[in-house]
Amino acid sequence: MAEGLLDGVLGGEEEKVDSTQGGAEPFAAAVAANLANQSPEVAAKTAAFFEKQIEVLEVQKQNLQAEYTFFESERGPRLLALRLRTGFQIFFALFATLIGIGVAVVIYEAVQSRGVVIDPFDAPPALAASGVNGKVVAAGLLDELSRLRSATRSSAAKRDISSAWANDVQLSVPETGLTIGEISSALRARFGHDVHIGGDLVQSSGGGLTLSVRGDGIAPKSFHAAANELDSLTAKGAEYVYSQAEPALWAYFLQNAGRYAEAIEFCQGAFAGADKSDRPYLLNVWANALANTGGSPQEALALYRAAVKLKPDFWVGYNNILNALWTMGDEEGAWRAGEEMRRAAGGRPGAAPELYYQNVDVLSWNLGPWIDATVADVESHAGVGTSDSSSGLGIADVEARRHDVAAADLAIKTTKPDPTNPSIAAVTHFVRGRLAAEAGEVAKAAAEMESFGAAYPDPAVSNNYPGYMCWIAPVEEAAGHPDKADAVLKTAGTFVDCYRFRADIMNSRGDWSGAQKAYAQAVALAPDLPAGYYSWGVALARHGDLDAAVAKLRDASQKGPHWADPLKAWGDVLVQQGQTKDALDKYNEALKYAPNWMELKQAREAAAKLRS
Repeated sequence: MAEGLLDGVLGGEEEKVDSTQGGAEPFAAAVAANLANQSPEVAAKTAAFFEKQIEVLEVQKQNLQAEYTFFESERGPRLLALRLRTGFQIFFALFATLIGIGVAVVIYEAVQSRGVVIDPFDAPPALAASGVNGKVVAAGLLDELSRLRSATRSSAAKRDISSAWANDVQLSVPETGLTIGEISSALRARFGHDVHIGGDLVQSSGGGLTLSVRGDGIAPKSFHAAANELDSLTAKGAEYVYSQAEPALWAYFLQNAGRYAEAIEFCQGAFAGADKSDRPYLLNVWANALANTGGSPQEALALYRAAVKLKPDFWVGYNNILNALWTMGDEEGAWRAGEEMRRAAGGRPGAAPELYYQNVDVLSWNLGPWIDATVADVESHAGVGTSDSSSGLGIADVEARRHDVAAADLAIKTTKPDPTNPSIAAVTHFVRGRLAAEAGEVAKAAAEMESFGAAYPDPAVSNNYPGYMCWIAPVEEAAGHPDKADAVLKTAGTFVDCYRFRADIMNSRGDWSGAQKAYAQAVALAPDLPAGYYSWGVALARHGDLDAAVAKLRDASQKGPHWADPLKAWGDVLVQQGQTKDALDKYNEALKYAPNWMELKQAREAAAKLRS
């Protein structure tokens, strides 16, 4: 605006000067000539006046030209100076804003800080020669705490917690001078929620070492070891600190490491003094450890229910209630517990993560959501998932049930072995046995299933895979081992699969009447589950009772709407009844849930040819 105003003023004056210069002298001469005709004296005075005025105008013109030249020469530097001054003002304003934002961020981070700070330990000077000082001891403790934190990361995610131990563990190193780091540390110490850990290392007269650790809210404790066992000392110190500061996470660590007896003892001792928010998790680990060591399933169930009572949105607790009921042979009760969980979660999908419906999904053959939840859990947790059992084998199990041989085989091959998890080797045999049976390789299937059966008595296997023992019986029967099939069914428990497989075996041996009673028992055992209805419907179809078969298969599809097998069997019956259009509809629906089932594709292709 200022620059445009200056141009306008100077431009107008320049035009005025030019018009004066071009017309003043001729005008004066004309007036003087006119007056000369009337009065020479007046004409002379008039001419003199005009000459003076012309001189004044000339001077004004020169002044204006000089001023214009001056302003033109000064305009650039002045505008530059104005721009520079404005730029510096803007720069300093932005700089001050950034400083303010930086200070605000530092203060905010300090207030939100939930880290663990390992302060340098005191150490005897005599150990310095061997490279041991306070910083080395603190670094060793830091390494151990970081290891524990990593080992419980999936458990922390499962708990949905945010604590110092789940986020940050760092070493404090004294600095000289006032630095940004020290300012941040001071603010964190004043406003944050960091846990500081310290202590000292002492050498006894005999050369042994004593490590003492203490911290915020952590009672001091000392550990003793030989002079060459510093690593053992720091490991013990770290475990003690971790167990006292985060009892629930420490309990999960013991569980995941297979240290079940220690987990039970720790949870029992820590429960009374634990924070209310930790108690449901302690009860849960306590129950898990009981179940995995062959303890009372009723006692484990009571602990799970107590955990859910303390925390009504404890979804993993609901899932474990289902598992406990299933393990005890109460599959209908487990299904009802799943319905209770769904209502508590506000429906499905709802507040409860899909992963925690896995037990009810297995029971109801809800295979698509089961595998989707498992894969999502694996992908979001570093490829390992948060389940206590192997996620990779869970995927293999689902794919075998969906008759996808290639996918199941790949899942097995890409599952990492874990010596602390006996279920991995066991379930690998189980899935391979299922795949061999699918391919008609009965001898191989029997060998794999017998290996699975040998590992099944381990509570860590049977507790996570209740009722799976029943699947050995039909494989042994197909392999020509009826005595082994009968022995399995006598000891496998009261599960729907055991009853329906017993009925299948009785039917294959010619006892149709006894088989029908066994099928009815399977349905009565869990009337809301589809498997008993399915097996009964298939058997009825083999006996030519097609209308009764359709009724049972319809029941199976209603109770297991995402299970391809009843739909495929229903389509087979419809083909026999000459209803190929309806059969194709069933086959097409079944393909949604088992898209790579070769036998299903062949049945559909044959029906399509009949239709055409």
